[in-house]
Amino acid sequence: MSNRSWFYASEGQQKGPFPETQLRDLIVRGTVGPDTLVWTEGMAGWQKAGEIPGLTSIGSGPPVIPQAGRPAPNGAGFAGGALSSDLPVFDLFGRSLLMTIGELLVIPAPWVATSFYRWFVSRIYVPGRPDLGFTGQVGDIWYVFVALGLLSYVGLGDSAYLPFAALLLQAFLGWMVVRWIVGHLSSNGQQLPIAFNGSPVVYIGWYILLGISTITIIGWAWVITGWMRWICRSIEGTRREVMFNASGLEVLWRTVVLVIACSFLIPIPWVLRWYTAWFVSQFALVERATYASA
Repeated sequence: MSNRSWFYASEGQQKGPFPETQLRDLIVRGTVGPDTLVWTEGMAGWQKAGEIPGLTSIGSGPPVIPQAGRPAPNGAGFAGGALSSDLPVFDLFGRSLLMTIGELLVIPAPWVATSFYRWFVSRIYVPGRPDLGFTGQVGDIWYVFVALGLLSYVGLGDSAYLPFAALLLQAFLGWMVVRWIVGHLSSNGQQLPIAFNGSPVVYIGWYILLGISTITIIGWAWVITGWMRWICRSIEGTRREVMFNASGLEVLWRTVVLVIACSFLIPIPWVLRWYTAWFVSQFALVERATYASA
């Protein structure tokens, strides 16, 4: 049974497939309960999870104790594991398109951005953190999203210096958005005591380096991985450390596939979900060394 993929029913819709390790995590969080209908290959039909021997008792015991120097398995209690996501294809595409249009129209930008982040965060599953949520409000940094929308038109001018100044401002505003998102994450309705403390100067430096690296044709992929790891190291206030595990080569070939597929237009919703779900899964939580050695 451990190698099977599972589906479950929620609000009249089919969710899945999920590997059994992820289904176990959903059961621990309470997303899948004893009365939730589930199905996997070999079953004659949908059945309540509580009626399947041993299924709802999964994860009811204490967390697995990690051995020294070895991370706990994925989804094993509080110790850590990789993030996962449940992103319906057309929901992700539609909301991403709406966010792009909202930014181009400038005025709706704060509303569509906040709505997108609230929806996206709620679809991410973090080991040991049930019901991840986003508590940011439109009024928090509305001016940032308005400015980002306006900056998308800067390149249309004739000034040679204006685009560079806009690039620096865009980078600083991006830093503000990251700090805002991290600072407004919640779990089970409770605000998480975490914050993004990365320097805005360093963030802008990464942003500029990314632009310069495009000259090398492929170097940008390694810059992105380094940038993501720096962002993860700059998140503080939590017992567990955030990691980014993707390599530059993985980012490179998947991004190339994404761009090529998008050029055919029709595959966009599916390839967007494929790429986004993979990117989310490259983030993981591990116990910090100071706690693991205690």
